[in-house]
Amino acid sequence: MAVKVFQSLVFRIKEILECDAGIADSYGMVIASTITAEIGKYNEDAIDFINSGETYFENDRIALMKVGSRRSMDYTAYVYGNTEQRRKAMELVCLSIENARLYYEEKYDRNSFIKNVLLGNILPGDISIRAKELRVKDDIRRITYLIRTEKSKDIHAYNIIKSIFPNEVRDFVILLDDQNTVLVKELKEKEEKDDIYRKARMIIDTLNTELMVKAYIGIGTEVDRLRDITRSFKDAQTALTIGNIFESDKTITDYNHLGIGRLIYQLPTTLCKLFLNEIFKDGVYEHIDPETMITIQKFFENNLNVSETSRQLFVHRNTLVYRLDKIQKITGMDLRIFEDAIHFKVAMMVKRYLDEVGK
Repeated sequence: MAVKVFQSLVFRIKEILECDAGIADSYGMVIASTITAEIGKYNEDAIDFINSGETYFENDRIALMKVGSRRSMDYTAYVYGNTEQRRKAMELVCLSIENARLYYEEKYDRNSFIKNVLLGNILPGDISIRAKELRVKDDIRRITYLIRTEKSKDIHAYNIIKSIFPNEVRDFVILLDDQNTVLVKELKEKEEKDDIYRKARMIIDTLNTELMVKAYIGIGTEVDRLRDITRSFKDAQTALTIGNIFESDKTITDYNHLGIGRLIYQLPTTLCKLFLNEIFKDGVYEHIDPETMITIQKFFENNLNVSETSRQLFVHRNTLVYRLDKIQKITGMDLRIFEDAIHFKVAMMVKRYLDEVGK
């Protein structure tokens, strides 16, 4: 917080209450005061008040009250003298300080600015102007990572990501909620797709190692202008959504490599249902048991190779052939034939999409 914002505020408080006032940080050091000699020094009353853990204290000489609830942004407001209704007056003083802090963050904090750009809360024409005020580069290569973790009561995932990318001038780590964190990463001149993916893998591995939490990442598109990171963020959201539907076993999904999942996701559900009814007549799909479905998935993973699939399933080749014949009897499709296999594969994806939409 700029000192001049608080300093002008305490002088305004003095005019209203007709007594000296000040603001101390979370350690008890005075950062603004109508008694200028106090600024930069530790206030013993404030230190005792902070250590007590109380939210309000008063005696005949001074009244103190805690401002805010964020551990890293706590302040202590204090007023000298014994004015009438000091408790009510201090509540209004703290409210004024909190509003001043929020105003400052909104106008001057870089992370708040980038967050508002991501969420589309700033007009495109104002972005370049605000960027110049905050000295944020406008025309430079950037990419957006959306990191989603398990629900947590704390923000440790955010802190870990912040420690991996500590350069606050080039990279921005934005906490959206207790599950979603966004990394807006500046790309170097020679950074390519492999480097972008490697950074995502590093985040996943670090979160797994440090916090023992499962994380998923959606990678947005690369952009050259600051105003376009909104689009990159939306693409990262889309990547994460599509990846969760069609490739839930993957922890990293790149918007530029969504494959056929992107096409299915953009189709109307009515067309998807028509296609599914064409491939699987009379609820045939529901009659496929879990063991058979695992066989089908493993067969597709091994590019329709019978020998390799049987080896990975630890079954005899003839057993696998028997299972494939059984699938053909149930569905009318021979998965050893490429055309039937691709129809079945797409139908599986469409079924998964419709199940997800219907939740």
